Amino acid sequence: MFNLILDRCCKVLEAAIAFCLALMVVLVFGNVFLRYAMNSGITLSEELSRWAFVWMTFLGAIVALKEHGHLGTDMLVSRLGPFGKKVCLGASYILMLFACWLLFKGAYEQAIINLDSTSAVMEASMAWVYLPGILFAVMGGLILSAEFIRLLTGHVRDEDLVMIQESEEAPHGDNH
Repeated sequence: MFNLILDRCCKVLEAAIAFCLALMVVLVFGNVFLRYAMNSGITLSEELSRWAFVWMTFLGAIVALKEHGHLGTDMLVSRLGPFGKKVCLGASYILMLFACWLLFKGAYEQAIINLDSTSAVMEASMAWVYLPGILFAVMGGLILSAEFIRLLTGHVRDEDLVMIQESEEAPHGDNH
């Protein structure tokens, strides 16, 4: 049930990411066109596109975390047995959950501090800049907690113990 809800949430997040990217393209290229062709511009173009980039980055990080899409290296872990891999994976979950907590705490405090501050052009609360950090910390914490519980209850297959995405590029000069 959790995976079904998470899959649907990620579909919504992917649509939001696409919207942010499209918005950034329209704002930036529209502003460039208006400046050079019409000698005018979109006042909020730079600020709104920066905010869209922040949102897109954090939303993309949620989707990548769910899909195990972050790059990593398995140089050490691949040489360990199943028990060693489980210990390393458990330790990494604990560290990532701690990082999510730190991100949540920091982003929440900054959102509260900047709640009454407004942006220069849009005059929107600066707390909106920190909201995607809070969202990532909560969603990432839920994803990591669910996967950590799967590990603790033995529902992780041995081949899934190394949860990294190898780069698709071969090393330069590798002719094999």
